[in-house]
Amino acid sequence: MRAPKKHLREVRRVRHLSAWIVFTGRANQACQILDVSKNGAKVLPEIPSEVPSRFELAFNEGGRRHRLCEVIWRRGKMIGVQFL
Repeated sequence: MRAPKKHLREVRRVRHLSAWIVFTGRANQACQILDVSKNGAKVLPEIPSEVPSRFELAFNEGGRRHRLCEVIWRRGKMIGVQFL
C-alpha cells in the first residue's frame, strides 16, 4: 500500500512590502504583502471585499514591478494570490 502524496508548499519569504492593487477604471487600492513565493503571495488589502478575482499587483520596491494575479483563497481580511 502506498503512502498518500504530500502536498509540498513552496518556500515562502516573509515580507512586509507596500504595494498597490491596480483597478481598471477606478482608484487603485493600497495593500501589504505579508509573504511571497515564486508563484504567489499573501496580500492584506485595505478593502478585501472590493478585490476582484483577477487583478494587477504593483510592487513599490524593486523598480515598480507589476504582476498579474488570480485570487486562490480568501480568509478574513487576507487573500492568497497566484501569479499568472
